[in-house]
Amino acid sequence: MSFRLQVFTLLAIALLPLRASSLPDEVKTALDAYRTEGPKGWAFVQSTVGEDKQLVESYDPLQPDHQKWTLVSKDNRPPTSSEINSYRQQQTRRTGGETAPNVKNQLDHDSFELASDDGTRAQWRFRLVPGAHDDTSAEHMAATFTFHRPTQTIERVELASFESFSPVFAVNIDEARTVLEYSLPSDNRPSLLQRITVRVRGRAFLFKSLDSDMTVSYSEYTFAGKS
Repeated sequence: MSFRLQVFTLLAIALLPLRASSLPDEVKTALDAYRTEGPKGWAFVQSTVGEDKQLVESYDPLQPDHQKWTLVSKDNRPPTSSEINSYRQQQTRRTGGETAPNVKNQLDHDSFELASDDGTRAQWRFRLVPGAHDDTSAEHMAATFTFHRPTQTIERVELASFESFSPVFAVNIDEARTVLEYSLPSDNRPSLLQRITVRVRGRAFLFKSLDSDMTVSYSEYTFAGKS
């Protein structure tokens, strides 16, 4: 399974619409404006580091879907011809620049709580709801949003398990945690996705370790224009 697929699988992304609720106006406005990927039209370099693989890719939003992504390096070396060919074939099944999960779709608005607020930053916490009938992980996880009030920016999202759970038979997850971090906007640049970190601790059939860590970082942002 690819690193990117691991991110999506871990969070069991739903396709359900946002639920209506009586959230505070500040929270509702921030969530309505929040886009997991950040604003469209930006080119960037994506670097993925895990225990058994390292990839560097570049993304150009102005190219056709199957040409938006380019493999720059693999395992700290230039990719081979066969690796480039294989990568290009994968692009026929990969569209857009989506690299992060759409966490808004699984928020239980009725569970909203203000976890902290120092006047500059507030933390909002939600329980998650299942995204599908076979989603057995969501009920054991919560999402915490860090809101930077001076810039009206959601700068951090953490999805984390609050108890051990068994998503499938003979698999036990002790810890599942994904953190998305964003830059604060400046005069000439909006808030942009900076980093995704994923941590999983668990076992299958009591003896096989499922422990894994992954970091996906984003750099060299350049506004390419509207695609």
